Amino acid sequence: MTLPVINTSALFDVAGKSAVVVGATGAFGKVACATLGNAGAKLTIAAGSGNDLAALGDELAAAGIAATQVARRPNSEADCDTIVAAALAAYGAIDILVIASGVNDVAPVTELTPERFQRVMLANVHGAWLMARAAGRQMIAQGTGGKVVFTSSARGKLGHPAGYSAYCTSKSAVDGMTKALGCEWGKFGITVNAIAPTVFRSPLTAWMFADDEKAVAVREGFLARVPAGRLGEPEDLAGPLLFLCSRASDFHTGHIVYADGGYTAG
Repeated sequence: MTLPVINTSALFDVAGKSAVVVGATGAFGKVACATLGNAGAKLTIAAGSGNDLAALGDELAAAGIAATQVARRPNSEADCDTIVAAALAAYGAIDILVIASGVNDVAPVTELTPERFQRVMLANVHGAWLMARAAGRQMIAQGTGGKVVFTSSARGKLGHPAGYSAYCTSKSAVDGMTKALGCEWGKFGITVNAIAPTVFRSPLTAWMFADDEKAVAVREGFLARVPAGRLGEPEDLAGPLLFLCSRASDFHTGHIVYADGGYTAG
């Protein structure tokens, strides 16, 4: 066998691709925007808060990244159709979809109300399904394939003793949806995968990186189960995300990619 000719730069190239990021103002959403925007993708960013979205747009513009803004969450078919329409109006196609929206509600299952449980399921599962459905229809119509990336979690595989019954259930459902759509859309050249982080640095987790007694105790207890020996940083998610959004992952679909320092391996 002769040495294969592999253009690694082309494999990971997303320049000029139309990428929709839903839940763009969240921690992982911002990672997705920075990763894809800096790699040359044309962004459509969506989130529920117009003010937060405008602030993100300003941050991206300061970094030389232009983005079309849509102040919508994927709560309904109409919301998702509006997001798709905005991307089409701006760029004429959708090549990449990253669904980074979601919520958590921590409480013992005996205290969690059905309404609170349903809120988590609607945001993390139903909304993701609606958005993938809307963008998938467009990708199928385009006939040129596409990339769909869900946001899962290590909690889709592992339980948690601190009242994560809604969150763990929702992320397990996201994992199942990833596999189902990966099977269903393979014939269209659309890959469907999920990135599953554990704790990484964000406004919500900043307390775990602090040096006070509580943070140190919690962090050390958690790190005892992380082979990499540290908490995650935003850059740790950028590489897997770029892989899942580029040609490099064309033969990978229905996969859950754990960005967790080995946490789920043990």
